[in-house]
Amino acid sequence: MLASVLLKTLRDQGRLLVAWAVSLALIVAMYAAVWPSVKSQPSISGFIDQMPEAFRSLFATSTADMSTPTGYIQVELMSFMGPIAVLIYAVSTGAGAIGGEEDRHTMDLLLSNPVGRGRVVVDKFLAMVAGTFALAAVMGVSLVLEGSMVDLVLPADKVAAAMLHLALLGVVFGSLALALSAGTGRTGLSRGVPAVLAVLAYIVNALAPLVDVFDRIQKVSPFFQYIAHDPLRNGTAWDSVVVSAGTIAVLVALAVAGFRRRDVAG
Repeated sequence: MLASVLLKTLRDQGRLLVAWAVSLALIVAMYAAVWPSVKSQPSISGFIDQMPEAFRSLFATSTADMSTPTGYIQVELMSFMGPIAVLIYAVSTGAGAIGGEEDRHTMDLLLSNPVGRGRVVVDKFLAMVAGTFALAAVMGVSLVLEGSMVDLVLPADKVAAAMLHLALLGVVFGSLALALSAGTGRTGLSRGVPAVLAVLAYIVNALAPLVDVFDRIQKVSPFFQYIAHDPLRNGTAWDSVVVSAGTIAVLVALAVAGFRRRDVAG
């Protein structure tokens, strides 16, 4: 098993991944259960319209109609809770990929096997990608199946597009955490920096229509690639997918280079 770092990592994460999947399915079920009462209250959309524009922008509600299934899910799940859950998983997994092995003093055992450092990083990255996409898939399937039970009907292809963008958002910040973990071996730093940058990226994207400085840099925000094209309504934005994939490739290359050049604590 140790000869395949990918399989070992997936096995080690198995129970945690199942717990995450069950939790996400329950979160979606909660939002689905609330939907019948929300759709019968058109005053909710009017209340949102009366909010300050900055507040509406921060929570992606400036163009969302809470009386429709798409608008409701966009506001309640896709703008806040969904990204938070996926980012927590991806960043934690990326940060623990290398630094976690060193903290547990298992890195010397791992590297004593016939695997190069580059392969260790790549396999750890692939395990993080597999877990992140699996959680996004669970969320998407739960939306379609659980939503259909309460008349929360969403097009499956649009849900799949939204989940693709959500998973890529998680992998971008998870790859950043992996690069920091591989380059420094410090799990705290590898978690903290991506978390702070994720908050800043969210604010930049949300307030770009209101702040000139943010407007000029909005397109570099991973949250712009995630949500600006509104995949839950418009489907996959392939240019954003390419940008996210390119960002991930650069970060993984930096992770490999950083891990190869430094001394590793056992």
